[in-house]
Parts: sequence; structure tokens; C-alpha cells
Amino acid sequence: MPLPPALRRLAPAPLRDSPRLRGLALGAGLIPPRPMHTEREAALLRRLVAAGHCVVEVGVYEGSSSVQLVEAMAPAATLHLVDPYVETALRSGWRGVERATKRTVTRAARQAEGPQLRWHVCTSEEAARGWNGTAVDVVFIDGDHTREGARLDWDLWSPHVPDGGTVVFHDAREGKPEGRGLPGPTAVVDELFRGASPVAGWAIGDEVDSAVAVVRET
Repeated sequence: MPLPPALRRLAPAPLRDSPRLRGLALGAGLIPPRPMHTEREAALLRRLVAAGHCVVEVGVYEGSSSVQLVEAMAPAATLHLVDPYVETALRSGWRGVERATKRTVTRAARQAEGPQLRWHVCTSEEAARGWNGTAVDVVFIDGDHTREGARLDWDLWSPHVPDGGTVVFHDAREGKPEGRGLPGPTAVVDELFRGASPVAGWAIGDEVDSAVAVVRET
């Protein structure tokens, strides 16, 4: 059972942010994954994946978004989780622990009678290059937040999305009304979908807080 929030807040920051200690507590179920999305973003993700057969999440960290996905997906569906588990551009000390995250997401999937899990402990590029050709109903891009990284994830994964499928960019509404985000993903979304020559066959379907969902048109 997770420790009460009031008790967790008593821990000093160096203790809360220690990857080793967080990994131990997370894997044991004593703390939840660090939230990386808003409630409205979670609701959007849950709605989009509810009917999906195959979903890819690029960038897992501690699994907070993954838990939302497995709770919404059907038992017959498959969730592919892509993360190399190396040092990232996250805040100092915010390094995910592979084993702890796997235990957390697997536990949530089991409790929710959720989807099959397929782990890809490698870069997004390595996972996409070795993809088996299965159509991907939803891709959640939340990995490399540089402009080059977010664009590469789009270029790699969008060809696997069929008509009616969705790609969701996280942290991609910096400077937008009621928005938030980071420069890299925001620039990619602006360039691809908000400019004078948007990508043919795709359109923004929904956006909330920092998330932008683009849909391949039928």
C-alpha cells in the first residue's frame, strides 16, 4: 500500500529525488510514479486508447502515463513501452529505474486486467527500425524533448499509424492559450500542423494543456 502523501512530503528533496531510493520505493508500491501529465491530459490519453489494439508509448520514465494507458486499454490489446533507461534531459536526479518501472506498470496492468505489455529497452529509433509492421492505433511521443528528437519520433512512428489513428505529442503547447510545454515538441507541432503548409492527410484532433493529438484522416 502506498505511503500517505503527507508522510512522503516529509522526506527531504535529496531523498525524494534519489533514483536508487525512489526505485526501491516505487518497485515495492510504497510510492506512485512521479506525475508527468495533468488530469486533463490523462483523460485524453485514456479516451484515445480505449478502443486501440496496439499502442506505443515513447518515453516511459517511472510509468505514470503508462498506468493511465493500461487502466484504459482492453485485455486483448498490446501496449509497447519504449525507453532506453539512460541519462536523459529530465531534471537532475530524475532518472527512471527500469526494473522498478516494469514492476509498477505490470502491477497496474494486472490489477486492471489490462493489455499485454511489450518492453523495448532501447532508443525510439532502434524500436522503430525493428518494428514488425503492425499498425499502431495510438503513438504517444514523450521521449526526447529536443526539436530534433521529437521530429525524429514523428518521422519514425507516423508511417505505422493507419487511417483514423492518432499521434499524441506531449509538452507541445508552449505559449498557446491555456497551454504549456517545451520549445522542442512545440516547434515540431507548429511546423508540421499549424503552418501555411501542414502535413497532408493529418489534422489536429484535440489539444489540452501540453498535449496535442493529431489524427490521420480517412
